[in-house]
Amino acid sequence: MSIADIRTGLATRLGTISGLRSSSFVPDNPTPPIAVVVPERVDFDSAMRRGLDTLAFNIVVIAQRASERGAQAVLDGYCSSTGSASVKAAIEGDRTLGGSAQDCRVTAMSNYGPLLIGETTYLAATFQVSVLANT
Repeated sequence: MSIADIRTGLATRLGTISGLRSSSFVPDNPTPPIAVVVPERVDFDSAMRRGLDTLAFNIVVIAQRASERGAQAVLDGYCSSTGSASVKAAIEGDRTLGGSAQDCRVTAMSNYGPLLIGETTYLAATFQVSVLANT
C-alpha cells in the first residue's frame, strides 16, 4: 500500500464520471468541473502486526459558478448516492481501487457551498472517503 497508489486509484475511479476531470494532486489552477483527491489522515495499526491501516481522504469536487442554479444542479448530481454522476457510486464501483486497497467507502459529504480560489468563487462539496489498506 502506498498513499500515492491509493490517490491514483481514487482519481481513476472519479475519472469514470462523464465530464468530470480528476486529479490525484491539488492543482495550482483547477479547471472545473474537477474532483481533487486530498489525503487527510492515516490511522496506523488497525490490525495486529501492522496488517492494516485506515486512511482518510477528502475528495473536493469543484463546479463552475457561471450560474448559481446551473452549478448547484451539477453539484447535486455529484452528491447523489446513486446515478452516473455520483461520486459515491463511482468510487465504490471498485472498492479495491485497482488493487491498492482492501476496501473503501464514501462515508459523508460536507462543506457544500462557495469556495474561493485566487480571485474566483466556485461552488464545491467535500466527500469523505475511508480506505482500508494492507501495509
